[in-house]
Amino acid sequence: MNKHKFIVTTADGHQADLTHATTLKSNNLYPFGRHNYAIYQTPDGLFVRGLNRGEREIMLTHFELLDEQTARNYKHEYGRQDD
Repeated sequence: MNKHKFIVTTADGHQADLTHATTLKSNNLYPFGRHNYAIYQTPDGLFVRGLNRGEREIMLTHFELLDEQTARNYKHEYGRQDD
């Protein structure tokens, strides 16, 4: 049994296991900030968006469920701004 799981709780209280999820889209550039996001599809068909709400040391701080069309067509509204 794998003891290393990536389970998140969405803003509305649902739990999603992202351990074996496929990353559909992402931006993981450091330093972290609002430009960071990831769109995941879980093996059981859930679509989860992870966002960064301004935390510099943690890539994703907020998670929410999306419908498939929104997930597949997602365009992130923030870009990275270098100092």
